[in-house]
Amino acid sequence: MEHTMNMKEKISIFWFRRDLRLEDNVGLFHALNGKYKVYPIFIFDTEILSKLPKNDARVAFIHESLQKMQAELTANFGSDIALFNNSPKTVFKQLIEDHEIDTVYTNHDYEPYARERDTTIAEMLKENNIKFNTYKDQVIFEKNEILKKDGTPYKVYTPYMRVWKETFKKQGIQEFNSEDLLQNIVKVNTYPNLSLAAIGFEKPTQKIQAYSVAASLIKAYEETRNFPAQDTTSRLGPHLRFGTVSIRRMVKKAIDDTNETFWQELIWREFFMQILWHFPHTNKSAFKEKYDRIEWRNNESEFEKWCKGETGYPLVDAGMRQLNETGFMHNRIRMLVGSFLCKHLLIDWRWGEAYFAEKLHDYEMASNVGNWQWVAGSGVDASPYFRIFNPTTQIKKFDKDLKYINKWVKNVNEFNYPKEIVDHKEARERCLRVYKEAVS
Repeated sequence: MEHTMNMKEKISIFWFRRDLRLEDNVGLFHALNGKYKVYPIFIFDTEILSKLPKNDARVAFIHESLQKMQAELTANFGSDIALFNNSPKTVFKQLIEDHEIDTVYTNHDYEPYARERDTTIAEMLKENNIKFNTYKDQVIFEKNEILKKDGTPYKVYTPYMRVWKETFKKQGIQEFNSEDLLQNIVKVNTYPNLSLAAIGFEKPTQKIQAYSVAASLIKAYEETRNFPAQDTTSRLGPHLRFGTVSIRRMVKKAIDDTNETFWQELIWREFFMQILWHFPHTNKSAFKEKYDRIEWRNNESEFEKWCKGETGYPLVDAGMRQLNETGFMHNRIRMLVGSFLCKHLLIDWRWGEAYFAEKLHDYEMASNVGNWQWVAGSGVDASPYFRIFNPTTQIKKFDKDLKYINKWVKNVNEFNYPKEIVDHKEARERCLRVYKEAVS
């Protein structure tokens, strides 16, 4: 006889967040192995969504990913995922009233807002005698798992990477075959499915692209990754961000294809995540405190020109126009446009970080903050403040045939293309003077 659920039957809940997949999902695996049938939920958190544009491609991607999971669960098991559009606190209050809940399962989230949210929910559940079990899923190593011998966190990538690899070789990869246990999901969803319109969003003009980790792409990664015109990056970022792929399976892929560079990019992501975990203030403050003494010019007109890709420096403008049009920017160009904003224009890295947070499909706070502080010179393992990219010579190094520039800056050879917003030599000297005054 098919199992159905009455409202007061004892259940467990699995709360999907940054793990939008049914396979190799740690928290889901543990939930499905538990004593009670599992009711999966997802909350479109109004506290986050209220700050986003109504055509945000990332929200549409989350919604689309959930609909695919719904379809799979319905077709194969006659079950689906309960979707909510509210604050997590309000949703759990309703769930506690409606159901007899034994345990809420979910996976760890490491960002400051998420940590605060989870503490609040954990306390609320405890008051109602409900267990709250959370698991490591979106990283290989977290929190205090990779530390220096004196018990303090690494602040430089290379030694962190070496210890990460040594620890990994001892431990290996464990798989969590949650996909084999999906019959343990309850068969009835007592809440309606939500359309994109129902959560206050509309179909976006941009779309998050599919990723590729084809062996040929990974093998050529080291040779091609610095040349934006070739566009040979994996586009894996948003999929790792929202957990539509398993980090364990991606690391295994990198190792199987013996690609150190690709593997190390995945480790960079974890390096920045453990920095944000140990130093949560760095999402708003310089890691090296004295860098908060820099007297930023913060010229709003120049910032607007940078945002629009109208600085008069073609490679900078190409990157910003690519970002605005597609929600993606090649990593080599991200370094250039970031350096240009902080060092040529002396605009606070936090302005650039906020703009990227709004526009980038693969936005992840730890990496975004970490990389912006890197280019500003204020972060861990940062580029020294006197390293200032020359936006013209960068063209010769990385886009000598002008293919990338011509693709994104259609008016680069026309009379209406803007003059250079600032002279490189003068900007460089000004930057060195201002930084030196602040940090010496």
